[in-house]
Formats: sequence, C-alpha cells, structure tokens
Amino acid sequence: MKVLVFNAGSSSLKLGVFDDERQVFKAGFDRFGPDGCDLTVAGALRRAPQTDLRAAIAAVPALLSDQGVAGIAAVGHRLAHGGTGFTGPARIDDAVVARIDALTPLAPLHNPAMLQAVRLARDLWPDLPQVAVFDTSFHLTNPARATTYAVPAAWRAAGLRRFGFHGTSHKYVAERAAEALGRPVSELRIISMHLGNGASACAVQYGRSIDSSMGMTPLEGLMMGTRSGDVDPGAFGFLQRELGLEIPQIEAALYAESGLMALAGSADMRDVEDRAAAGDAAAQGAITLYAYRARKYLGAYAAAMGGLDAVVFTGGIGENSATMRRRICDGLGFLGLTLDEDLNRAPDLSDQAAPQIQGPGSRVAVIVTETAEQRMIAREVRRLLGRPPAVPRPIPVAVSGRHVHLSAPAVEALFGPGYRLTPGTPLRQPGNWVAQERLVLEGPKGRLERVAILGPLRARTQIEVSRTDSFALGVDAPLRDSGALDGTPCVRLIGPAGHLDSDGLIVAARHIHTNPEDARAMGLQDGALVQLRLADGSARSLILDRVLVRVAPGTVTELHIDTDEANAAGIVGATEGALVGTAQPVD
Repeated sequence: MKVLVFNAGSSSLKLGVFDDERQVFKAGFDRFGPDGCDLTVAGALRRAPQTDLRAAIAAVPALLSDQGVAGIAAVGHRLAHGGTGFTGPARIDDAVVARIDALTPLAPLHNPAMLQAVRLARDLWPDLPQVAVFDTSFHLTNPARATTYAVPAAWRAAGLRRFGFHGTSHKYVAERAAEALGRPVSELRIISMHLGNGASACAVQYGRSIDSSMGMTPLEGLMMGTRSGDVDPGAFGFLQRELGLEIPQIEAALYAESGLMALAGSADMRDVEDRAAAGDAAAQGAITLYAYRARKYLGAYAAAMGGLDAVVFTGGIGENSATMRRRICDGLGFLGLTLDEDLNRAPDLSDQAAPQIQGPGSRVAVIVTETAEQRMIAREVRRLLGRPPAVPRPIPVAVSGRHVHLSAPAVEALFGPGYRLTPGTPLRQPGNWVAQERLVLEGPKGRLERVAILGPLRARTQIEVSRTDSFALGVDAPLRDSGALDGTPCVRLIGPAGHLDSDGLIVAARHIHTNPEDARAMGLQDGALVQLRLADGSARSLILDRVLVRVAPGTVTELHIDTDEANAAGIVGATEGALVGTAQPVD
C-alpha cells in the first residue's frame, strides 16, 4: 500500500510516500514568503513559486506525477495534539475534523496549519481514505501521577494537564530499538531521547509511554534550540512586575528566544559546539546545561521504571553529536551504563540502522538511530486501514478483587510441604477457580486479611490488588499487564505454616480476555488496545480507553477491571461493555 504522508507547519510542508516500509519519495517546502519558498526534492534544493501552505499542497499532485509516483492508496497526516479523545490514529471524516478543530486552544501554534493541510488534502483526494496520527496519543498511557498538575480543581477541570509530544518519534525509536535488540518491546524498559531543535525524553515501559518531559505544551522539560524547557511558573509574575511584560510577550520569548539561542546566541548545536571548542564561555555553559537537563531526566525515568534496559538517542543532536551523547551518559555507571568511545564517535546510521554503542559489560544498551516520524505515520495508517472493522458486541464485565496467584514452592512455604490447594468456586475462564484457602498480605503500613487465592498454580507468584489496597499496605503498586512483575514492590504473604516475601505486586491493567473466534468476529487482534463503553442499564455510561486485548484458545470473552474502577463507574451487579473503537497493537 502506498501512503502519502503530510507534516504541515505554518512556514513549511514536509511530505513523503511510503510503499509499505520503503520510502519512494521525499520532498519539502520550506520558508514560505511573498517571493516563493525553498523546495527540496530527493535531496536537490531549488526555489519554487509557492508562497504558502495552500499553494504548496495544491502543487503536490503535479510534483508526484513529475517524479513518476502513482498509485497512492491513502493519505496520512501528522497532528500535534489529539487531547484525551484520540487514543490512536483516526480515519478522517467531518466529525473528526470538527473534533480536531475544537482542540486548537491546546496547540494554537501547531494544529491550525496541520488541520488546514487536512482540509486541503481532502479536497484534492476526496476518494482516498485519510488518517490523522497524533503526537499525543502515545502518551495517553501515562498514569495520573505523571499527567496531573497540583493546581486548583477548576483549572484541571478546564483541561490543564500534562500531555507530552513527539509521541510518533518516541514510539518509532522504541520499536526500532527493540528490533535491534531482538526482543519484544513489551519486555523492555526504554528511555527515548529525542534531541533536536525541539527536544523531549520519554520513558517507555514494556511498550507503553509512562512519562514524557513535555507537558501541556511543548515548552516543558528539556532545554531546546529556542525553547526554555523547565522554568518556574513564578517567573511570569516576576517578569510582569519587574519588566512590565505581558503574558503573550513572555510566552513568545519562551518559545522563540530561549534555550540555546538565549544562552549561546545560536539555536544550532553544531555552531554552539564549535564556539565552545574555540573557548566561548557562553557556549560552554549552554552545552553543560543542555547535557545536565537531559541526564537528570534520564536518571529520573530509570527510577520511575524501576530499572533500565536501553537508552535510544535520536533527533538531529541525538543522532549527530557524539560529544553530547558522551556528556549525557557520563556519570551513569551506577545504572550499569557505559559507552564505547570508538562506537560512540561514528555510528553508522545508513539504511535506518540502529547501532549499539555501549561499552563491554554495560548492563544498559545504548542505541543511536534516525527518527522516522513519516515512516511511523505511514505504518500507523496501514495498521488502521488493514484491521477488520470492529463489530458491536456485548462483553461481560468481571470485577477482579484482590487475589494471589501462587507458584508450587510458594504453596509449600505458606501451607507446608506437599500441600495442595483445594479448588473451590469455579471462575468463568475454563480451568480457573478460587481456592478455599485464604492468605494475609502484610506491607509496611498495614494488612489485608483473607485474600483469595486463584488457581491453577503459576510459574511465578503474582499478587493483584487495587490502588486503594496498595495504599492500605503502604506500597506503590504499579499499573502493569498481568505477568509483568519486574521491579514491583515487596510485600509479605502469610499462611498457616509460614510466610514469604514476594516481589510480584501489581495493579492489573484493564484487559479483555477473548478467544480467536470471538476476536475475529469483533475485528480484534492480540495486543490491540480498544475503547469500551460500559453501561449499567441506566442512561449514563463510562468510556474506558486503552483496554488491552488478550487472545488465547479456550478463553471466555470478558472484560476484567479492578474494584476501584468498578466503584468509580458505579458498577453494581451484572454489567456489559460495548466496543467503541480500536487502537494500534502494542507490540
């Protein structure tokens, strides 16, 4: 499938055509002005008469024809902001355009030009499917602790929260790093460092973004070419009182007159590094600050994920500056991360390579690769259009109370040598049951009595609790897919014959169990993320985003949520869910 991809800005337009994973065409219009623009096609630069985005997009059909590019089957568009409603790529229709337009206040500098490109492309190719891919969607898996600002409730109700950006880039490089390491992305803890004129860090835990350095806007986080990164919000009041500046003036300066530009007089890291090498103290200070900010986020995200398997450098600076990679990684030996000086100096990035540059014995892989946002957009378009349509179908809801899955050694430690659990109440899933025995869980703050044990036995002991339960125990149980236990808290299990300490305590992420037959009927696939609408028989309903689909033979179809979610939804008794839409697979 050939996909035409647009990335539109107020003064530029980048486009590419991808035939499956292979890029067959690349072009860019840059610096629109009254006398035309710069047009780059296949690496050749020339002046072109197009003066604005409308004229540039109108010229695309002829440009494709001149280059012998035919057979476009779909159009993909980069959109900076999808709010909380767009959890994945969306096929564009009038309703989707209206929803994107309503999000303009969240991205006033980016979404308008991108939405203009959508409208113009729909006029030019009315018969082709067109898909919006959002920078923010990848970060909607961030937990509330990563997205919530500690501000008045009215502000939060108005939409003030952290979103994160560069999601398409972070998702691509995480998948590329996993491919380079020969492991599923769902098994890895990756920090993606997108370092360019715009810069951000992202913690990708087992295939999902759990935190990103950018916040409600692309200003927060790392220092950038012309953007400040983190700054005290109190600066707004200070600058108004001391310099008489108004909010629009301050905001404009933080976007366009800060970062490397403010500290070193240039937004180009190559220029700044050259000046620093020549003894320019301002440039030296700017480089030191840039690296310090990035290293600080890298360390914080390693802590947030409870460990680290790989760091990926991408973006113009991340790909090309060996000295910046070195500065950021220096001092991270306590994480088990070391660089190989020779490999770091000149990594070969040709043909979308992802070379590893860590030193011998490094416990953390360090990878450099070119970001490929357009390629990722084309991939997302193919994934969306290639999926069968979801068929509405009721899905029973099971509320999962606190419980423990035990291993055979754990049973003997808790109940005595040779002990076998007594199967009690059968569960809906064939072969699963609630044991008649009960356990006590003990944490640093308190105990949970008479905790259910579910059978059959597993290879590893796993404890599943609600968020409220974790506070009662006094531990921070992470939201994880079942079985993802690495780096989770230690609590004590107490049985009649003894006790043991377990490191497998999680809040289980909401998920659907289903079988291959039902999955085909509903247009689902293993690892996909879906939206579900829950209804309790009344007029109200609740939308659950990013529900993981797990497909296995012999499984009964049902949704599992924990008691906190059930209480928040007001679920009492039997409840059913209905599919709203599907998102992309997670691996």
